[in-house]
Amino acid sequence: MARFAGVDIPNEKRIVISLTYVYGIGLKTSQHVLAAAGVSEDVRTKDLTTDQEDAIRRELDSLKLEGDLRREVNLNIKRLMEIGSYRGMRHRRGLPTRGQNTKNNARTRKGPAKSIAGKKK
Repeated sequence: MARFAGVDIPNEKRIVISLTYVYGIGLKTSQHVLAAAGVSEDVRTKDLTTDQEDAIRRELDSLKLEGDLRREVNLNIKRLMEIGSYRGMRHRRGLPTRGQNTKNNARTRKGPAKSIAGKKK
């Protein structure tokens, strides 16, 4: 199993898909990294040579990934909450932050429905 940025990536998948298992790398970023490293997207992870792995690692070193990226995102959310912005208040209350409707939907963000005491059905 190959290991990039502290994450074991799947051996049987194409490298372009396997790289997306790393937090902070999506399909487009994966394609750009492989193009810069000179590695074909169709190669399976298990078929990579050590030179190709090293080239990919060099490209990934220039990106902010995994722990550093998670830390930055969490600090950004904390900053929004501390300054009392609208988005920060929505984070604090556990509501959607990007303008979605909350009257009927938003169950993912709000959690399971809570019963209201004394309300008749």
